[in-house]
Amino acid sequence: MLALGVIVTFMVVEVIGGIVSGSLALLADATHMLTDALALGLAASAQIFAMRPADSSLHFGYRRAQVLAAFVNGILLAVLLVWIIFEAIQRFASPVEVNAPLMLWIAVAGLLANVVAFLILHRGSAADLNMRGAMLHVIGDLLGSVAAIVAAVVITFTGWMRIDPLLSILVAILIGVSAVRLIREAGFILLEGAPANIDSEKLAAGLRTVSPAIKDVHHIRIWQITPDQPRITLHLCVDHGEDAASALRSAKDFLASEFGIQHSTIQIDVGGDCPDVHDGLQAPVTSSTAARKTAPEPPRTAPPAVAAPNH
Repeated sequence: MLALGVIVTFMVVEVIGGIVSGSLALLADATHMLTDALALGLAASAQIFAMRPADSSLHFGYRRAQVLAAFVNGILLAVLLVWIIFEAIQRFASPVEVNAPLMLWIAVAGLLANVVAFLILHRGSAADLNMRGAMLHVIGDLLGSVAAIVAAVVITFTGWMRIDPLLSILVAILIGVSAVRLIREAGFILLEGAPANIDSEKLAAGLRTVSPAIKDVHHIRIWQITPDQPRITLHLCVDHGEDAASALRSAKDFLASEFGIQHSTIQIDVGGDCPDVHDGLQAPVTSSTAARKTAPEPPRTAPPAVAAPNH
């Protein structure tokens, strides 16, 4: 929250300074500082939303709201990017007089603000992924402030006004990269995408080795509430019902220790017969699953599947 206050204060200063001095580079840098403010706001809101418990209608709580906000913010950033590029092209064709000294002082102040925000975030970035991601945004904005300073210096000594819109486009590219990444990552989570750091085939292969009772692993579904809140459902196949408890405990311990999945819902299929084979969803196919599909399907006389309780 302290870093957010610093960024927002100097963002307002840069907006006013950009309008008064006529500098598009300052306005572009202020827009880039807006991306930092959004990132810091999301990081702060994550802590606030995390304190709100789940209820009868929102079983996973309110964590997904920050992902939705990130997606909307990414769209807004893309719109701002289009505006900056459009304005820069117009000013490149018809340069506008810029108050270079005022632009320089405000850009330097913005750079100092970003340095302060960076130092504040750096203190807690090692243990907080949200803060570490916000710090990356601030580092990007440091580059934007440097661009505005360079533009002011060039105008002061050469009078070449086109450097201002030219560097504005470079800052806009920085914003565009951040916006595209934000939209892609938030959209992927909203579409129930699996975490990029979890390989379902490797996960299935590992599960088959944690207990001799586990004969097969299939119907793996992995998604994310937020990037640090993965969830998984899967089926474990065992030969005998008495093996279910030990197989379940071994599987949950493996998922927590190797992949950081603290909450998993596991169904135990006894006797190799899965009642959900024709669920209509595409699931990762393991070698044993593929072999079972090629063999004639046996009559469904095996004991009914036992659904394991949630962790």
